[in-house]
Amino acid sequence: MASRCRKCGQQVPRNPPFTAVRITEGEMKSYHDFIGGCIRLERMAKKDEIMQQEIRPLVAVDIIEQLHRQFAILSGGRGKDGAPIITFPEFAGFSDIPDEDFLNVVTYLTSIPSLEAASIGFIIIIDRRRDKWSAVKASLTRIAGAFPGNLQLVFVLRPSRFIQRTIADIGIKLYRDDFKMKVPIIMLNSVSDLHGYIDKSQLTRELGGTLEYGHSQWIHHRTAIENFAMTVKTTAQMLQTFGTDLAETELPNDVQCTEELLSAHTDHHGKLKDELKLAVKQGATLLTCIREPVTRSANSKLSPDELENVATVERLLAQLDETEKAFDQFWTKHHLKLEQCLQLRHFEHDFREVKLALDNLMEAQASFADIGDSVTRVEHLLREQKQLEEKGQEPLEKAQSLALHGEQLIQNNHYAVDSIRPKCVELRRICDDFTNETKKKYDILGKSLELHKQLDKASQWCEAGIYLLASQAVDKCQSQEGAETALVEIEKFLVTAKEHQLSNPKEFYNQFDMILTPEIKANAQRILQKLEDVQEMFDKRQVSLKKLAAKQTRPVQPVAPHPESSPKRASPKINRPAGVATNRRSTEISCPPKTISEVDLSKKKSIKKTKGGIKIEVMHEASQGGSSRVLVMSESDENLSTRRSKIQTIYTYIVSLAQLHTGAASQKH
Repeated sequence: MASRCRKCGQQVPRNPPFTAVRITEGEMKSYHDFIGGCIRLERMAKKDEIMQQEIRPLVAVDIIEQLHRQFAILSGGRGKDGAPIITFPEFAGFSDIPDEDFLNVVTYLTSIPSLEAASIGFIIIIDRRRDKWSAVKASLTRIAGAFPGNLQLVFVLRPSRFIQRTIADIGIKLYRDDFKMKVPIIMLNSVSDLHGYIDKSQLTRELGGTLEYGHSQWIHHRTAIENFAMTVKTTAQMLQTFGTDLAETELPNDVQCTEELLSAHTDHHGKLKDELKLAVKQGATLLTCIREPVTRSANSKLSPDELENVATVERLLAQLDETEKAFDQFWTKHHLKLEQCLQLRHFEHDFREVKLALDNLMEAQASFADIGDSVTRVEHLLREQKQLEEKGQEPLEKAQSLALHGEQLIQNNHYAVDSIRPKCVELRRICDDFTNETKKKYDILGKSLELHKQLDKASQWCEAGIYLLASQAVDKCQSQEGAETALVEIEKFLVTAKEHQLSNPKEFYNQFDMILTPEIKANAQRILQKLEDVQEMFDKRQVSLKKLAAKQTRPVQPVAPHPESSPKRASPKINRPAGVATNRRSTEISCPPKTISEVDLSKKKSIKKTKGGIKIEVMHEASQGGSSRVLVMSESDENLSTRRSKIQTIYTYIVSLAQLHTGAASQKH
């Protein structure tokens, strides 16, 4: 189930746009120190630290009018044992003071001294020298019934007039038990008697002492101290609340929310720093005001109460400074975490964009599987691969830069190392995969291009070889010089097979066997078979030409065409001697004459047809061992029709040559 928000009560989705972050030991310590400082500062600034009694939590501003009436004062004097002195000066309307006002003022005055001083007990001085016994009785009765602190002594300056003094002496004896005071009540006739109990330096001028006291200034100081304490308390509470909010802050999962959170916290931090500076300035000003009498006159001394005020303000300022340092330390760590969070969100945002671009790039590369079926196609694929590589440079550079940035974040002790490092590894892996796959593609396409170029060269070499064999004139090859020339041409041409690495077709085939598709393999096998066929034709032509070159060729006499070859023209009759004719007949009987068809059948006639061309080979050997061989070949099926007439002419020439050779042999016999 989804949880509910603590502030608004609304349901929070299972996967909110925030992430929990582990708090380090250093952060916990800084937070603890900061919150502890705030608590100490708040306690110190509370009224129950400055005004120790908690019966009525009053401040000067609440009873400012009653204080200004001055029917009771805390002059700051102390008894010999350090007991605080509260003076009730002469006040005509003391009996008319409402009980609530009296209680508030007395309670406030007893709450000002420190706990240590208040625990000794207060000394009360009631000045009724110009009053009556009734005023003395009313004062003692009110003090006995409403004084909130511990009493040590009560001094009463009795009325100065004789009658009232006498009445007072009698009355104090009669009504002592009615006052219900557990402390002595000392009746004094004059301030001189008072000086026997309390030092003059601890008494105001009105009581014959030397203690400087200004009631209006005292009220001003008390109000300022309490305002300062309230300012410090409020500042401490704000710091504590802000520190708690910072410690409980959940870091957002997107850039915008993180920026907004960082901006809000920074603004709040700035305001609190201003409040701290204002509080420090206020305390320093107050401290200067309290010390003003001492600064103005070297002979002046601060009263114990004033010294306590100075100590209180100094203590607050020191605690304020300590709290500010703890706050700055905690803020530094929190601000660093927010900045690191923002860096992480930017990194994650950039990672998603770069990852998407890399995935699209890898997908495009994966679909690039064709290796081409011709030189033109492979060159086109190479251009496309080059374009893909250029297109991928920008995302690859971004990925490398982002991975480098991630490594820098890790080196800077980023709190999200476990999240950043895998992403850096993945970015580098994808970049390496793309680079390696691109190199592999280039290697395959390079092999494919080399393969198709070699196949094209092989095919062109075969066509050129066929053309060479067909272009060698038969009449020129009959002589030794012509045969040798033809051999040289063939040998030079065969050298080009080695230059094009075509001398070993099987090795050529095995070199590219791993990258061949079934279609390309079939084409390669066809061309390699054609290569072998042409090589075999050259081998046979070389054998024939070598035989012709090794034997001196006899002169050839022109003869008339054979009737079978030229049916329209009758062969001329040649008269030969009888001996020669007899000899010829006996030779024909022992070795019957062979027609051109018999020569073709008996002397290695071969006709081979391939897909690339037609080969016609005729071999004729004379009785003397002379031989002639003519190879006629069309370059391709496409040129067959154009060369048919030429082939027919060559064939007629071959028949005539055979008849001529037969006639020459007959004349010899």
